[in-house]
Amino acid sequence: MTGGLIRIARMLCALLLASVTLTPASAESLAEEPLATCVLQGAADLDPRALFARPDRFNCTRPQRDWGPGSFWLMSAPLTLQGSAEEPLRLRMGSLWQRAVVLHILYADGHIASFRADQQGLTRRIQMGALVEFALPNRAAAATRLLWRVEDAANLRGLVVGAKLVTRSRAERETLTLTAVYAGFLGLCLALIVYNLALWKVLRHRFQLAYCAMLLCLAGYALSSSGALAWLLPDIANNQRITVNYVLLAWTAAAALAFSRSFFEARIFQGWVGRVTEVAMVAMLVLGLLLLLLAPVAIRTLDPMFSLMFVSLTAVVVPFLWRAWRRRSNYLWLFALTWASPLAMAVLRISANFGLMRWNFWVDNSTVPAMTSEALLTGLAIAYRIRLLSIERDTAVNQEISTRRLAETDPLTGLLNRRAFLDQAIGRATDQQLLVLDVDHFKQVNEAVGHDGGDEVLRVIARTLRRATPPGTLIARMGGEEFVILADARAALDADALLTAVRLSPMPYALEVTASIGSCIGPLGDETDWQQLYHEADGALFAAKHAGRDRAHHAEPTLHAA
Repeated sequence: MTGGLIRIARMLCALLLASVTLTPASAESLAEEPLATCVLQGAADLDPRALFARPDRFNCTRPQRDWGPGSFWLMSAPLTLQGSAEEPLRLRMGSLWQRAVVLHILYADGHIASFRADQQGLTRRIQMGALVEFALPNRAAAATRLLWRVEDAANLRGLVVGAKLVTRSRAERETLTLTAVYAGFLGLCLALIVYNLALWKVLRHRFQLAYCAMLLCLAGYALSSSGALAWLLPDIANNQRITVNYVLLAWTAAAALAFSRSFFEARIFQGWVGRVTEVAMVAMLVLGLLLLLLAPVAIRTLDPMFSLMFVSLTAVVVPFLWRAWRRRSNYLWLFALTWASPLAMAVLRISANFGLMRWNFWVDNSTVPAMTSEALLTGLAIAYRIRLLSIERDTAVNQEISTRRLAETDPLTGLLNRRAFLDQAIGRATDQQLLVLDVDHFKQVNEAVGHDGGDEVLRVIARTLRRATPPGTLIARMGGEEFVILADARAALDADALLTAVRLSPMPYALEVTASIGSCIGPLGDETDWQQLYHEADGALFAAKHAGRDRAHHAEPTLHAA
């Protein structure tokens, strides 16, 4: 595995050098030759030289998929691309489900070079893009034809697909380009996983975990389908690597459905839409397990099941998007864009799997660009979803604060009401100073300026008390024209200063308003302490009123001492 990582790192480092060594466009057309192939079904003991001499025995018209599974000989058309010592040739072809491949190369001087690659041998020849590569030996004579012996081919997509001759520099450039593409995709997956796990740690939304699971499966799929897994595990059988592709793509689809299920509003998946989505999700998970366990013996059965399952996935996505549109989901427009590229990719892959279109390298690797688009747009959708959730949360918090404030404040003055005052006052550990303030002759104020004027007087007094007391002081309107003020006894308030502030405050209609205060100091640990403390302060207030009003009276310490 360490050697594979070093190899990938070297490829990435060489990408910069490749950017300045590109072959001119005129030479590019001479650096690649696609190879047409013809098929012969025959025994393994046939002589390659005799077969090279009889190309007419090979069928060049019947599609490869029509031959079914088994072992076959395949011959190329005569080769035109010639290599050199500086630019030796490479044979590249798609990686398929088969037990082994034997390659015979015929040269103009009659020499035949042969290479056999079993499962592990194919793995060691895998290049980026899951292309199997054979290096053609350089000889003085030119290579004229190629002959393959394909053993125990499942023939799901063909026997030899995407075969082409390329020069070494062209092969290296293709590998570097694909390395950059897949490395970028893996880096994107890793960054999005880390980002969303960090968000989940704070926000705890289920859809974030489903999204991370989908990205993790995608990253694994890209690692295996790109061929990088063959570099990391050079002893893995090639068919096992292909099985990993199947399994991770199936589980990616299941995770994508789970993400959709938790991302949309609950009303979108009510009823049959939710049940169908859950069935499809479980089916994808089960199919992945079946492939993991049974692919070596039942790939011909499981492969069409895999393709049909993706047809059903398309059939599942459309109804819930329709339901989201009918029920006016907030996330439909962005999610529809997100699913567009995977659905298009699925249609292409399904068409290729069922033989409706010829094998194509970019169709076979369409998952990466499609899922890159999906991952980026889904990340945007998640950000949008979190923003809406944040707005909903902030609105709910503000409503809760407003409701609590209404429940705890006096609607006329904005001060604490009696219940809120007692909730915050009782239970204080240190001695407290309690002041009870009562407006003098308030009945006469109401008679002089009316109840509206009297209410404004109370509001002015409330504002005055707020300005005249330090932060943290509890101020409440206990009812009528009576106010209470509570502060820590270690920073006792000056009652006379409060009365002066009330006396000097500009009142409506230029009224002259005064007040009286009774105060005391004592513990406030429980309800009994409150009753005792209030009784003493109220008694002191009565004494202030009896002494002529517009003054403060303090209860003697002996009255409330413990």
